[in-house]
Amino acid sequence: MSQIKILGFAVKLIIFVMLLTIGCTRPAEKPAQTDAEPQKTAAAGTDEQKSTVKLALKFAPGDSTAYRVITENDKSVEWESPDSEKPRGFTGGHTGNKTEITFMQQIQSTDDKGNAVAKITIKQLKYLTIIKNEAVTQFDSTIGNDRDNPLSKMIGQNYTIEITPSGRVLRIIDVNDARTAVASGRAGNEIASSLLSDKAIRQRHTIPTLPDKDKNQLRKGETWSSIESFSFDMMGSKSYEKIYTLEEIKDVDNHRIAIARMNAVPSAEDAKKLHEEQSASLFANMSDNTQTYTGELRLDLANGKIEECREKLISEWVIVNPNPKEDEPPAVLKMAAVRSYSIEKID
Repeated sequence: MSQIKILGFAVKLIIFVMLLTIGCTRPAEKPAQTDAEPQKTAAAGTDEQKSTVKLALKFAPGDSTAYRVITENDKSVEWESPDSEKPRGFTGGHTGNKTEITFMQQIQSTDDKGNAVAKITIKQLKYLTIIKNEAVTQFDSTIGNDRDNPLSKMIGQNYTIEITPSGRVLRIIDVNDARTAVASGRAGNEIASSLLSDKAIRQRHTIPTLPDKDKNQLRKGETWSSIESFSFDMMGSKSYEKIYTLEEIKDVDNHRIAIARMNAVPSAEDAKKLHEEQSASLFANMSDNTQTYTGELRLDLANGKIEECREKLISEWVIVNPNPKEDEPPAVLKMAAVRSYSIEKID
């Protein structure tokens, strides 16, 4: 099979898998995190660096805070060559979904370990699904004419969870009433039900940047890390070591804010396994891959509340036909995947 035929086959299969895996009713979900033991790296010497701060959440019964969580899952494929080389029927474009949920978190009780039982009430919801650049599902609870959309049933629903000072969801206590309220065979309610699944709730309320509880006393310049893996369908899987550095501690409007930033590198822990998976992938072997995976944490040290936490992974693959037609540049197929998560406190 010639290289251009392989490229044409790649295009067709990529488009098919994009449509098959993204669907039009699935919420954007951040892949589950696999925790690794945080690591500290000693930093050299000023008085400021010698004093430690505790990177952990704090909870007080009766306290209420509003947050907005945004998750995005996007895949794209583009033809970056002359139209004469383009496979028949190729259109390219973006396929994915984006979810934005604003909720009120009310602390109902705490225990001697600092864990809290929190009641979550959904205040606003925006949801978008795009297939090949066309919006097939679009909802915004802040728009009055969207009140008849089945997703409007999400507004005002609540559920109860138990969360830890390190930003983990220990358990989902009660979500039955919310699930019953949105249960229906209509497509919008299927989306609502998926947004209230155990997996979606855990991902929504897990703060991925915080260190474990026994490793949360840090000085400026020190680091900690965790491992996270992603599946990219036919392009194989990738595992990353996310390395966080406590870079700044500064006063903002009479609040002491700790700022940590993350950069990720391919994980040596799963390198062999991932190499074997990619060796078996035709498309991974045909392509050049680049990626950036970054993040940032802003934590109010006084009240122990997240001001902002965000992580974003961008992975790109380029497949080039090495045997172009005479006097024409080589055919190039470019694919990309974006996974992002952010949570911010609403003033």
